[in-house]
Amino acid sequence: MLSINNLSFSIDGKVILDTVNETFEAGKINLIIGPNGAGKSTLVKLISGQYELKNKESIYYESTSSKKIHLSELAKIRAVLSQNTEISFPLKVKEIIMMGRYPHFKSIPSKNDKIVCKEVMDFFDVTKFADRNFMTLSGGEKQRVHFARVLSQIWQPIAGTCRYLIMDEPLTFLDIHYQYDFMYKIAELAKQKDIVIIGVLHDLNLTAKFADKITLIHEGKILASGDKYSVLTPENIYQAYQLKPVIHNIEDSILLVF
Repeated sequence: MLSINNLSFSIDGKVILDTVNETFEAGKINLIIGPNGAGKSTLVKLISGQYELKNKESIYYESTSSKKIHLSELAKIRAVLSQNTEISFPLKVKEIIMMGRYPHFKSIPSKNDKIVCKEVMDFFDVTKFADRNFMTLSGGEKQRVHFARVLSQIWQPIAGTCRYLIMDEPLTFLDIHYQYDFMYKIAELAKQKDIVIIGVLHDLNLTAKFADKITLIHEGKILASGDKYSVLTPENIYQAYQLKPVIHNIEDSILLVF
């Protein structure tokens, strides 16, 4: 479990997040939604260490404060897919994916590291690109390679601890087929029960279909948190997005029509 306690964050005097408290459980898909400027990406950047915490005791991995875990150890259990994943060097795809294993070896990758990279390439269907120049891939293909790179970092269970996958708008550049394909793969990963999955999505219908828990952020605060039925209500959607949806119940999910 990852927990956030009384987390606030400001930039140049502007409050971005205001006293946020939330928990994200392992074995579930935890998705964060909200309008532009609500504080979603800032929250992810704080969780992933891209922004420095003002209150060092705000984020806990299980019962341990993030400040008490050395970065080299955290890198073995926490993987982050950020919005900015551009690489401007003509590396082979398999070399990009091996980057995810860097926290696990000092100079030369082991046989196990190579096995992990092969498994994640197969999982994300990028094995056929292994020897391709990364720069020659399409935007969607590059994104799938980055998925494999990030997952290679935490692919194997680690005794005595959870693994943490943190994603900021992971569906960027993907067509609708690969958006669903990716989310089904994330749902498959969640079945392992020792992975805490946290992601930011914009698509409310995809969120409704795949999220076990939804955190709706509005103006730097949590407006609602819980399952799809308690969070994706007409009242909450209107307050956050200034839109009035018609909500249809479809099998085990809901469909929002605007």
